[in-house]
Amino acid sequence: MPSQTLRTPSRLNDMVSRLLSRGRARTMLTPDDRDLQQQAAQAGCGPLSGCVDRDIVTVHGELRSVTLRPNDGVTALEAELYDGSDSLTLIWLGRRRIEGIVPGRQLTVHGRLGRRRDERIVYNPRYDLA
Repeated sequence: MPSQTLRTPSRLNDMVSRLLSRGRARTMLTPDDRDLQQQAAQAGCGPLSGCVDRDIVTVHGELRSVTLRPNDGVTALEAELYDGSDSLTLIWLGRRRIEGIVPGRQLTVHGRLGRRRDERIVYNPRYDLA
């Protein structure tokens, strides 16, 4: 009887590698990550890594990047928010620019957590600038 090779779908491999990389990232916290997590706790927010898709979340973090990008034919302002445990993409549809939304700025956002491909997203979040 010929031996059979078990193949795992590439999607499963991607998921396993993401989980393993998240585990490594959590064990190697920098002082900046700890500071962000402390500030999030003071703002009454839990870590993003503990949030579940489709929940309404309140997250505090720092903007790493802000990009103007078309989204299905609609202009959208996208920003990456990092809270010391994980990243989240914030998307404001129909906006080209928002005063105060710049890289390096800290803010607290509130909205429904979703997923687009492999990234976590919140569309049109409410936010408070820190």
